[in-house]
Amino acid sequence: MKYCLLTVLLFVSMASSAQSSKSKLKTGADQTELYVPYLKGKKVGMVMNATSTIGNKLSVDSLKSLGIDVRKIFAPEHGFRGDYSNGAKVADGIDPKTGIPLISLYGKHLKPTTEDLAGLDILIFDIQDVGARFYTYISTLHYVMEACAENQLELLLLDRPNPNGFYVDGPVLDEKFKSFIGMHPVPIVHGMTLGEYAQMINGEGWLNKQVQCKLKIVKVANYTHQTEYKVPIKPSPNLNTQASIYLYPSLCLFEGTVISQGRGTYHPFQVLGSPELKGKYQFSFKPQSIAGMSENPIHLGKVCFGIDLRKYPVGSFKKSGQLNLKWLIQFYKAYPDKASYFDYKKHPQMGNFDKLAGTDLLKAQIIAGKSEEEIRLSWEPALSQYKLMQKKYLLYP
Repeated sequence: MKYCLLTVLLFVSMASSAQSSKSKLKTGADQTELYVPYLKGKKVGMVMNATSTIGNKLSVDSLKSLGIDVRKIFAPEHGFRGDYSNGAKVADGIDPKTGIPLISLYGKHLKPTTEDLAGLDILIFDIQDVGARFYTYISTLHYVMEACAENQLELLLLDRPNPNGFYVDGPVLDEKFKSFIGMHPVPIVHGMTLGEYAQMINGEGWLNKQVQCKLKIVKVANYTHQTEYKVPIKPSPNLNTQASIYLYPSLCLFEGTVISQGRGTYHPFQVLGSPELKGKYQFSFKPQSIAGMSENPIHLGKVCFGIDLRKYPVGSFKKSGQLNLKWLIQFYKAYPDKASYFDYKKHPQMGNFDKLAGTDLLKAQIIAGKSEEEIRLSWEPALSQYKLMQKKYLLYP
């Protein structure tokens, strides 16, 4: 049974709604006048990381200076300060600047416990997302919403733009492949802000036992899904440029192959290559161990040959409204040992391609030599059905 969308209280000022679309974009967090009065007198927890800022200061520091009683900080993958490598477990601790306890949501457990939430009146969620299903912040959002619902705690979500929010594409996840890198039946590029996505989690009854999270959203001012948004702070260690953020939805699938996506270099998600492709490509790079980015990347210390996408015209994603599948098809055809191409059991640094894709069909299609057109046809009708469902939850034009 699907739940109808709950009424969600949106904090929107009359002034901001009346402004023209050309007015300056303001994140939910930056509009403190809309929510700080609501937080006064409450014991507050914050789900946040290094992207959680008000102006140029971390939001926890700003809110404390405004008299808000922040009691606990919850950190997702990559940690509170954003300095943990991908997949590295994040430890609990104490924030040395504020003395506030830090609780990891990417360590001993992924979901806040009743004990974690004890003594809080409200939880704030404020993290910069990049709009891809396998980016784990939306999975953290799911578990935070579920924990809030089960513990009768309100969630205040400070919304931020989605830099890849201008398109929707990819196979819709088959629930057989549900995991922390894909929890919901959505395509690879979901085309929603976290505020919109949270409404969809509630409205589609995706939380355990279809519980409903009491949700308040502070909208982004003067934003549409066609707004170009340059992320001011890298959302994770290996998305360190705007180009990498645009390329990420297409290149992250290579984590389920023997092809390096540039982890272990200072331009991750902007290059592709493998030692086995020597003679087939001229461009080369050598992955190294880089603390806080990639400390044991695939093909460590080996020269990889492939392609350099640092100057790729990333505006093509907006023009086409599509992921790039050509690279996946191209590298499989070029790789000599096809039996090991998707074999993550041979390479501990690899991921499970089927979990990343959300289906086992894409891998089978690539192996069978299917064309890009044939692959895209197989995404229907699920992709169109998702787009129709998604419209119910959109907060922005």
